[in-house]
Amino acid sequence: MTGFDLALEAFHFLRPLWLLALLPIAALWWSVRRGATRRPPVRTGIAPHLGAALTVGGDSRLRILPIDGAALAMALLCLGAAGPTWSRQPDPFVAQSAALVVALKVTPSMEAADIAPSRLERAKQKIRDLLDLRSGARTALVAYAGSAHGVVPMTEDPGVMLPYLEGLAPEVMPEEGNRAASAVTLAQGLLAGEEGPGAVLFVADALDPADAASLEAAGSAIMLAMLPAGQGDAGFDRLSAVPVLPVTPDQADVVRIDRMLDAAQARAALENSELPWRDRGAWLAWPAALLTLLWFRRGWTMRWVVLAALALCLPAHRAQADGIADWFFTPDQQGRLAFERNDFSAAAEAFIDPLWRGYALYRSGQYEAAVEVLARVETADAAFIKGMAHMKSRGYRDGVRAFETALARDPDHAAAAENLAVAKEIVDYVERVREQSDTGEEQGIGADEVVFDNESGRGAETEIEATEEGPGEGMLTAEAWMNTVDTRTGDFLRSRFLLESLAAAGEAQGEAPE
Repeated sequence: MTGFDLALEAFHFLRPLWLLALLPIAALWWSVRRGATRRPPVRTGIAPHLGAALTVGGDSRLRILPIDGAALAMALLCLGAAGPTWSRQPDPFVAQSAALVVALKVTPSMEAADIAPSRLERAKQKIRDLLDLRSGARTALVAYAGSAHGVVPMTEDPGVMLPYLEGLAPEVMPEEGNRAASAVTLAQGLLAGEEGPGAVLFVADALDPADAASLEAAGSAIMLAMLPAGQGDAGFDRLSAVPVLPVTPDQADVVRIDRMLDAAQARAALENSELPWRDRGAWLAWPAALLTLLWFRRGWTMRWVVLAALALCLPAHRAQADGIADWFFTPDQQGRLAFERNDFSAAAEAFIDPLWRGYALYRSGQYEAAVEVLARVETADAAFIKGMAHMKSRGYRDGVRAFETALARDPDHAAAAENLAVAKEIVDYVERVREQSDTGEEQGIGADEVVFDNESGRGAETEIEATEEGPGEGMLTAEAWMNTVDTRTGDFLRSRFLLESLAAAGEAQGEAPE
């Protein structure tokens, strides 16, 4: 179902009693127009053709009269007052895009060059394009052949996924085959931990017919067929509930996938009864205002003096507005519009409300600025966003404090409680590593160079005294050490997938994996 179909299905009025006002408006329009279009009495003593030639205006029933514009403007205002709506207000603290798991088939058949430069390389390009469209949305990557393996877990940063995506090739997969069912199981496990709707995008050139039932049972799967035009596949033909999209030279296929994911997110929002409906009635005020401009024509009841009076009624400071938007929207309204367009930097500049401004700064990646702004707001949500900003900037201890503050202000804040537990686990892990370190050197998590504090005093602070070494002896220089490190992601993925495959085989045989 497209977004338009979904909006049409959800369309209704928030205040339907206002629609009753359309009845007197229609009666007034019919009464005035009937009187204005009544035929004049037939004059006697003059030839009919001369009477028609001397009559000014002819048949007035075909003309647009002032009552037509007035009635239409009043009808639009009544419809706006009735509160038309077809969507709910977005929750600012929940992701506005559905979670997605991309399952990429990595087999020798995907290296065919019938889709330039190859099916696999073209598939990677499509995935990158989709990541660009879904900027900030949670996305995970799974690779499968004879077995399925998680490449990148759910992340909001597409830059994390790109190097691993480039490293995928048939030679890194431990088993040959085409087992999409294993990828379905792995993807559903990744989506199980996500809030809101989720989907699985399969990017493949073929599907084993035996796996078609698994994809159908997934309920939210999409297939991007990496096949040249006119070429089919028996497995794809067995899919009825799963849309199969042909690959296109442009971004039409990727845009269509993004719209399908947006429709899934919109449907989930419609089913969330805790979110209020968004009143769209203000949109109808614009055409009604444009229709009133016709009243200033000569003979259309109103006069230009009304326009002058309206101009005098405008506040004096409006003449000093920086842009047209300032004439009609407050800064917070402008910020909200920019926020809904995912232009978080512009939203942060427009917002005056400190909570929304701090949240926009957080979404735009300006974590330190967000913490500074949110310090002025003493609410649970403000403390929660501060905690998330600290976590993003690797300030895990400050994150723990912020989440504790959020729970102190609102003990029922589920998100703060969940993230507090995660933050405490990270801090405990860092301190445990310090205790086990022989040198007392501070270590971070992952490959990033992060420096942690030692507030709890766990671990040793050790000073190492370097001795002078002769040429060619002792420690390597930083450049020489980096040259000894193999940074190719393909080799890393090959080793990791092989270990996962051996572990799975050991479990299947009832043996405990090492």
